[in-house]
Amino acid sequence: MPATKSTHRRGTSDNVFTADQSAAMRERAKEEKAQRSLEESAAEVQTKIAELPEPDRGLAERLHQLITAAAPHLSPRTYYGMPAYTRDGKVVCFFKPASKFKDRYAQLGFEQEARLDDGSMWPTSYALTKLTKADEDRIVAIIKKAAG
Repeated sequence: MPATKSTHRRGTSDNVFTADQSAAMRERAKEEKAQRSLEESAAEVQTKIAELPEPDRGLAERLHQLITAAAPHLSPRTYYGMPAYTRDGKVVCFFKPASKFKDRYAQLGFEQEARLDDGSMWPTSYALTKLTKADEDRIVAIIKKAAG
C-alpha cells in the first residue's frame, strides 16, 4: 500500500489555529518540558507580567497580589505563556491578557480544578477591563472558593 501524503500545509487557509494560538501552544509545550522549581516558576510569572503592555500589566500585577494573598498555597507558573496558579500541579486559575490574542478585554479564567460548580451552569472566566474595590473583593471570594 503506498504511503499517503498529508495535504494539510502550514500557512494555508486550511490551518485551524491562528499564528497567535500556535505561538501559545509552542509556549505551552516548552513549559511542559521544563521541570521548574517553585522559585523559577514564580520568577517566570513575574517576568511574563513585566513584559505585558498596559493595561494588561497593571491588571496582572494586581491579580497576582490578590491571588497570592487569598490563596498562598497556590503555586504560580505560566500556562500557555500566561500567568497561572496551580494546586498539586493542576491549573486552578489564570490571567489571559487582552494583548495575547488581540482581544477586547482581559480575562480571569478558571479550569476544572477550581470546582466552581454552581448548579448546571456557571462562569469559567470573567472579562476584565479595570479593577474596582468591589471587583477585587469579588475576585478574592471566588479565588478562595476555587482554591479550596
